[in-house]
Amino acid sequence: MSDTDSDRAAPSGQPDRAFVLGLDGVPWGLLRDWVEDGHLPNFARLFDEGASGVLESTTPAHTALAWPSIATGTWPDQHGVYGFQRLGPDYTHRMNTSGDVSRPALWELVSPSVTANVPMTYPATAVDGELVAGMMTPRRDEGFTHPSSLGETVDDELPDYEIGLDWGEYADREGAFQDDLDDLLAARNALREKLEARSDWSLFFFVYTAPDRLQHLVWNEAVLLAWYERFDDIVGEVMDYAEERNAMLTVVSDHGFGPNETVVSAATVLERAGYLSRREQSGMRGVLANLGIDKDSVLSKLNRVGISEQAIVDYVPQGFVDVAAMQVPGEHSLYDVDHANTTAFVHGAGNVYVNDTGRFEDGVVAPAERATVKAELVDLFEGVTGPETGDRVFDVADGDDVFPRDEDAPDLVLSGRDGYEVLTMLTDETFHEAETKAAGHRPEGVFFAWGPGVQSGARTEDATVVDVAPTVLHAIGEPVPDHVDGRVLSEAFDPDAAPASRDVASVDLDYDASGGETTDGDVSDVEDRLRGLGYIE
Repeated sequence: MSDTDSDRAAPSGQPDRAFVLGLDGVPWGLLRDWVEDGHLPNFARLFDEGASGVLESTTPAHTALAWPSIATGTWPDQHGVYGFQRLGPDYTHRMNTSGDVSRPALWELVSPSVTANVPMTYPATAVDGELVAGMMTPRRDEGFTHPSSLGETVDDELPDYEIGLDWGEYADREGAFQDDLDDLLAARNALREKLEARSDWSLFFFVYTAPDRLQHLVWNEAVLLAWYERFDDIVGEVMDYAEERNAMLTVVSDHGFGPNETVVSAATVLERAGYLSRREQSGMRGVLANLGIDKDSVLSKLNRVGISEQAIVDYVPQGFVDVAAMQVPGEHSLYDVDHANTTAFVHGAGNVYVNDTGRFEDGVVAPAERATVKAELVDLFEGVTGPETGDRVFDVADGDDVFPRDEDAPDLVLSGRDGYEVLTMLTDETFHEAETKAAGHRPEGVFFAWGPGVQSGARTEDATVVDVAPTVLHAIGEPVPDHVDGRVLSEAFDPDAAPASRDVASVDLDYDASGGETTDGDVSDVEDRLRGLGYIE
């Protein structure tokens, strides 16, 4: 890809093991341009010495869907995760956990394994090896690691380690954000180095979420490049580590990124077209509304007295949460909707649901009418145009096409086009300036393979997130489960190397798709501690 000659050739042959380095949210086009301009020497080596290509994300291109797809090799209508929160028939929701991922992940298929900071891995499952749960882990206590003694080691040796960083808390404080991101990255590196001391692993799967956090708040290419130079150093360190252990290195992102200009409330589009009704401001809601009390003001007052949203998530019982959220007025896409008078509503990352009587407690659409309503909604959303440009705002995907094997999947999936971001909140206005959310997800992530067995300079073709798992399994001589949706990216391998010369082996795991494997600890307690007020869209 670059004109720079490498001093070393990538190792070739048969890999003994696999290292998967996840970099959340890396945009293919921007990374390629930087490398072509002579920046990022280690990424340049991946282009020149390894196999590379665009990695197409899930629909929608969302962290909660995409990482399970990377880890399991299956689309959401197999692994069962459509967002961070799982929608119930009573319109409430709870946070998804590792127990909701209903297909086995790479670290459950390859032994021994070392896994850390992968989203949707809380509570940590019992594996042959070590696992540190990633994004959506509430606290560093029960369920944070397997074995639990590893959590004690992290507390003792890495006291500054943080599970994540909420970029939304840093509006107008970019300097403080970058300082804290620097600390987060340093602690993440220290954890990786700590885990790398283990020598007997066959799979090492480690994720950095820093690129995603950074880009949501900052979309300034000079600032981003300075950070990517640091990510490039990490790539170089991992390349050295993998080469010393005859491991194939795979570098992947769950989705790409691009700048936002405008956010669009899909719920407000439904309301203005007559498909959605707001909950009336009567009774207690009316009294609170007249007093100027809404969800934002409640959370603001709680925060001033030291009660954070995270504390509410961790400690408030779900029953109280639901009752309070129904009574306090606001802009929530579920709690502030009158579902008994609503034909369709929005939940999660642009997921639209027809309020079907066979599916929801207060449904108003007969199952036989669902297809007709869906067709109307497709016309509605495809007809929404920007007030200044007149260009279409949404890409609309039919849930039956994207998720054909799951009748409980979303009916439609909305993605923003050309600088538009989908907003699920039920706001007064349809269009809003992007403000603090400078950039958002795009489908085009990155894929690199490098090391023994990989063809230098190879380009992958039409690769998707579900292709990562089967490619890694085949490379190290492991069978690919029959249920896997992805394919082995055979074009990535050296024609003379072992992965290219042998057939892909398969195995029938007879895996229970209804609930996955059991997890350590009390899952109901996990859900209680992860549930929120429902105020956070």
